[in-house]
Amino acid sequence: MATVQNIVINQNADYSKQFTAKDDTGTVIDLTGKTVSAKLRKSYGSSTATAFTVATVSATAGTYTLALTDAQNAYGTLDRGRYVYDVITTLDASPNTITRIQQGIATVDPSVTR
Repeated sequence: MATVQNIVINQNADYSKQFTAKDDTGTVIDLTGKTVSAKLRKSYGSSTATAFTVATVSATAGTYTLALTDAQNAYGTLDRGRYVYDVITTLDASPNTITRIQQGIATVDPSVTR
């Protein structure tokens, strides 16, 4: 089961936050040999998605960052409100095992200055 982590993204500002991948028991997941990716959608059934830039900070410590630029979450591009997101890992070997490690609600807070 994926860790549930709700996040807040400030519209028209860069977003970057570091997370630690953990399993159901709270044990850190080693990300060595895995690709981490994440997407944000208005709803689960939405055909349009915004991809986070994901960078592994320390594979053995299970840490990674999720990031969006101010252009990706600008007014008119990513509207204020609630979204859903998840983070998956793909094992870079055969078989290409895909595992969801994090999920939650992403709230985009509106911006006055643009």
